[in-house]
Parts: sequence; C-alpha cells; structure tokens
Amino acid sequence: MSWSLTFSPFFPYLAIGVIAGAAALIAILLLAARIRGALLRTLALAALVLALLNPVALREERDPLRSVVAVVADRSQSQTIGDRAAQTDAALAALQAEFADRPEFELRVVEARSPSTSDADRTTALFSALDTALRDVSPARVGGAIMITDGQVHDIPPSLAAEGFEAPLHALVTGREDEFDRRIEVVSSPRFGVVGEEQSLTYRVIEEGEGASQTPVEVRVFLNGDLVSREASVPGAETNFDFQLPRAGESIVELSVARDEREITGVNNRAIALVDGIRENLRVLLVSGEPHAGERTWRNLLKSDAAVDLVHFTILRPPEKQDGTPIDELSLIAFPTRELFVERIDDFDLIIFDRYQRRGVLPTLYYDYIAQYVQNGGAVLVASGPEYAGNDSIANSPLNNILPALPTGDVDQRPFRPTLSDLGTRHPVTRDLPGSEASPPAWSPWFRSIDVGQVQGETVMDGPDGKPLLVLDRAGEGRVALLLSDHGWLWSRGFEGGGPHVPLFRRLAHWLMKEPELEEEALRATANGGELTITRTTIGDDPGPATVITPSGNASNVTLADQGAGTWTASLEADGLGLYQVANGDLRTLVNVGPVNPREYREAISTTATLEPAAEETAGSVRRLSADGSGAEVPALRAVSGRGNTSGGNWIGLRQTDETVLRGVERTPLFAGFLGLAVLLLALSATWYREGR
Repeated sequence: MSWSLTFSPFFPYLAIGVIAGAAALIAILLLAARIRGALLRTLALAALVLALLNPVALREERDPLRSVVAVVADRSQSQTIGDRAAQTDAALAALQAEFADRPEFELRVVEARSPSTSDADRTTALFSALDTALRDVSPARVGGAIMITDGQVHDIPPSLAAEGFEAPLHALVTGREDEFDRRIEVVSSPRFGVVGEEQSLTYRVIEEGEGASQTPVEVRVFLNGDLVSREASVPGAETNFDFQLPRAGESIVELSVARDEREITGVNNRAIALVDGIRENLRVLLVSGEPHAGERTWRNLLKSDAAVDLVHFTILRPPEKQDGTPIDELSLIAFPTRELFVERIDDFDLIIFDRYQRRGVLPTLYYDYIAQYVQNGGAVLVASGPEYAGNDSIANSPLNNILPALPTGDVDQRPFRPTLSDLGTRHPVTRDLPGSEASPPAWSPWFRSIDVGQVQGETVMDGPDGKPLLVLDRAGEGRVALLLSDHGWLWSRGFEGGGPHVPLFRRLAHWLMKEPELEEEALRATANGGELTITRTTIGDDPGPATVITPSGNASNVTLADQGAGTWTASLEADGLGLYQVANGDLRTLVNVGPVNPREYREAISTTATLEPAAEETAGSVRRLSADGSGAEVPALRAVSGRGNTSGGNWIGLRQTDETVLRGVERTPLFAGFLGLAVLLLALSATWYREGR
C-alpha cells in the first residue's frame, strides 16, 4: 500500500493561474500596506486557490511482480557429442527443481536447435532463442538468463546492452576440459569445371585441443562415392589435390581424414566440395549412306541441340559410280575416311550410320577400328533401312561383333504402330514418351521394318507382331543402339499426327553418350529443407530397401515405394545438417543437407571462451558443469537486488525486479464537501475576528 497526492482542478489550469495571480497581487498589497489581518487574508486567499485545485489523496494497492529468468538449452548437433546431451538434461532438471522453490522468479525454458539455413556460420542461435523467450517482457522485469551449451554459439551480438538486455547472463558449459579433435576442411575448390579437364582443390587438416601435433595423417579422397586417391597431409598445412570430373552435372568430392582414438567425434573428419561438371559440346559424326527422306530428320535434330557439334557426310558418289567426270570439275568433297576413322575417331562421342552400306568407301580394317572404338568407350547408332538386310550390310563386317542383332535378310513391308516393350516402359530412353500411355500408343504408323535373328541387349520398342524395333546394348566400355526401321521421319513430318521423334531420338543419342540422367539403374537423393527424398530407377524388379547413413554415423533402412514405370521413391525427415550417404545394392549416392561443411561440425570442442565477453558485459559468469564431463554440478541460485554481485564460487545471482502491478486505487479529495467548506470558513472567520479586535 502507498500514498500519493495529486490534483483534480475544477477549472483549467490557465484560469486557476489567473485567479492565483490576482490573489498573489492582493496578498502582496495587503502585506506591503501592513494592514491589520493581512497575513490571515493571505492564508484565506491561498486556501481558496488550493480549493480550486482540488487536491486528492491517492491510496494505491500494488503487488510485486516476479522476475523473469530464461533458461536456454542448446540442442544443436554438436551437443550430441559424448555425454553433452545427458549433461544438458541433468542440468536443466536441476535448475527446474530449484526454481520451483523460488516463487520470486518466473522460469521460461526454451530449447534452441540447429535451424535449416543456408548460412554456414550461424547454426547454433542461442541468442535468437533468448530474444524469443523474453520478447514480451519489459527489460526491468528480466532477472537474468542461463545458457546450457557447449560454448559453440554462432549468433553472439556485439553488445547485449545495445540489444536491450542488461540482466546477468550465466553460461553452464558441457563437455570436458581436455578434449581433442581432428577435422578436415576445404579451403578452396572450383564451383564449375569442364568434364575431363584437370581441376584443383585445396584442403587442410586441423587438430585442436590436448595432444595436437604436426605428424602427417592419411586423407582419402572420394569422387562421387568412389575412392580415387590416398594422400598424406600435415595438420595445419594446406594441401592441393588435382582431379578430373567424370561426368556432367553435380559431382561430390569427399575428403576423409583418418580418425584418432582420442577424438571426441569423427563426424567432422569428412568434408565435401560440390562441383558442377560442364561438358564441352558433344561431338557427333553422322554418316548417311545415301540421300533419303529421313536424312534431314537426323541432321535437323542434332543441329537443334546446342550441346552437340555435328559433322555430317552423305555418300553421294560411291566408288562404283564412275562417269568419267574429271575430279577438278566435281563439287563434291572427298570423304576423309582416314582422318575420321583412324586419326580422330576418338574425338567423337557418337558415330551414327544412317542407312549405310558397304560400298567400298571404308576399308574393312576401318570397321575393326570402329569396333575397337566402341569397346574402349565409344558409341555407335545404326539407323537401318533395307540395306541392313542386304549383302552389303555393315552387319557383314567386323562390326558384327558389337551389333546387338544381325539381319535375317527379310524386310517386313506391313504398316504397324511402334509400341513400347514391357522393358521399354521402364527404360529411361523410352519411359513416359508422349502418347505412350494410350493403347495402342497415339503415334502414326510406320511402313517398314527389318527382321533380325537372336537379340542381345535390351529391346525397348517393338514393331509388327512384337518384333524388335529398337535394341540397346553395351559392348565393352561402349554402347550400341540398333533402330530397325527407316520410317522415323514420318513422325517428324506430322504424318497422321506424327509421334515423339524429338524426345525419343534425343534421349537415344544422349543415352549412347552416357549422360547420367539416362542410366537404367540409378540412385538419386535430393534435400529440400529438412526433407530427404530418395529416388531409385530400375528396369528390374523391386530393388529392396535403401540404407541411409546420417552425418552422425547412424544407419537405417528405408522402404522404397513403387511409383510405377520403374521408379521407386521414399521420403524421410533429415535429423541434422551434413552429408548423408544412401545405398541400394551396388549403387551409392551422397546428398548434403543444409550448408556445405556447416560450422556446427567444423568447431566441435566445447569452450568457455566464446561466451565470456557477453557474460563479463552483464556481470554474469561462465563455468563448466563438470571438468571431466561425467556429470552436471549446477551452482546454487541467489536473488540479488540493486548493483550487488551476481556470481560467486558456487552460486549465480539473478536480479529481483522492483516492478509492481496495480490492484486498486482509493481517492480522497482533501478540499471537497464539508472539509473544504470548514477550511474556507475557518480562514474567513479568522480575518473577521482579527478585524473585530
């Protein structure tokens, strides 16, 4: 309860001021003239002015408010190392029990977890959590804050006072004093690189804590999950590693340093670099055996692809066509057979024989060179016509060792609609072709196909009576495709509605050139926020569950759901930032969740140094819960007021607020009613009495 005096004037202060001024003037004149009773008259005038001001006595009933204390529990990923999580739980339970016996404090507990953010230098945000907990509390009511953390805090403001926080900040640090950790980090790496060209990456091994040395350690380098090198690196020194990107698209370079038995964790013994491979334009050699209606279809398709450099030759004048025209009068270009098929054959990513037949242009030995080119990783597409069934077919050359099917000599002239085989509905070259969902497919018919005998490889499209139409195969390190009809150009001309010639032939060419997106057996993983999506494509049966290994080393099996057309998927929540490994059968892929090489893992040793400046600014304290990390020795709590000390050897202080809440007010006017009238009458009566004497 408290008393105070206030005024509730009957007139505006300006009017009362005028009256008071006039009364003051009269009082001065009375006193100056030494008139009898001047002092009493002055008192009467003062009482009159005071009555007009209407003084009111207030009696307030107030209840004291409790100080608000925030306890921030660090639940970031570095807190999962060793016994830190158990220490945090024990310390939090002990604090909650002690605050239960402290009615003068209001406890607010908030848990801060690693956010899903692209900012690699701000993963443990304890001060953001503290601000959230105290946002609705006035600064005068904040009694203090207690942080239970390993000390790896990444959002410490330059000044807590500038942020409006002036209460004591205390930190209880988990972990041990004698921790040792070894980690590896990427210093620099290319963001993009040309496939097949030399790239350079710089990394560094770092040792911290008790027992750090400069003894060389082994570093293993993985490229897209495959071990490519073993290096020796001196801790603290930068080391260069040169490599080549094997494919277009994103590649993951993973560095793994040998783990020491003294380390607190091995989760930061790996680092990754993401490099986007850029393929130089694909070089394609198109050899047309003779001019025909479909020749320009291949040319236009390949020329329209910005990623393809096309070299096209059409055999217009075979050797047997001799008409006596002098060579210097011919406008034709001689076919540079030796240059293309001997000297520079390895420069091409794909060779296409379009209705080509043996007519003496290429010596027999050159076909053997082409077969070796495929065996060594090259690619050949044979787009056949009736020539493939004749005596001059290229199937009657050394190429027959790599061709997936040999002709029987028959040509089927019946009209038919191309259809996808059962395998073709799952193969990436033909999967989901526009119009294939209908039965029969909504494509125009073709009118000729070439009969073949036994087929090796994968038949993805069928012709009349289920005969093979498009066959894909592997030969050694290379690939071969055989199209057993020359009527694909009907689709490009829009005959009877046409068909999907562009996606079909473009996919076919890119599959032959080993584009990763068109692999039959593939395992991919993508991260979107905190969700991990696994996609398995196959031309076989159920691939079985996928194995997921988290950055912390925990492994779990995930069941893949059949989405049809050879696609199996699964989704799961990522339980932390870092590099995830996904495996299914012989396939393995990597996916990074959150920032690459997050700071949460780069700095794993617990420390008291990071929070000491903030604690010193607020007269708080920083102390370890246990020197050896075996328990949680929570200091006692004390309520302090004013500028008293807020920490001691085995206690921490929290400020008590002077803030109160108003419960009720009682008003007593001092010059109202009979009381005011009595005062005025008394003053006037005193003047009359004085004059009467």
